[in-house]
Amino acid sequence: MKSLEDIMAMAQNVQAELAKAQDGLDQIEVEGASGGGMVKVKASAKGRIIGIDIDPSLLQPSEKQMLEDLIVAAFNDARGKADAASNAEMAKMTQGLPLPPGFKLPF
Repeated sequence: MKSLEDIMAMAQNVQAELAKAQDGLDQIEVEGASGGGMVKVKASAKGRIIGIDIDPSLLQPSEKQMLEDLIVAAFNDARGKADAASNAEMAKMTQGLPLPPGFKLPF
């Protein structure tokens, strides 16, 4: 059995690796889209919105409600992809750690 010092050192190492992985998530970009690509939202895997692209045909006053709905849908699509990318990166980072079944990181 490992000593308490060994366990604490391992926990500190895991915490440092998690912090490094979290920083890396801001470098991974995903793109959410709606309306067949007429509205696109680019975000980092950490959830930071980087940019938005709107097809000019949607910039008509009569299309206001549809544009608002498409923007919301594109944001939600980008957020879902950001979460998936984040989970994939965290899974890579924790792959070799001897964690008990069902234990989730970060704490």
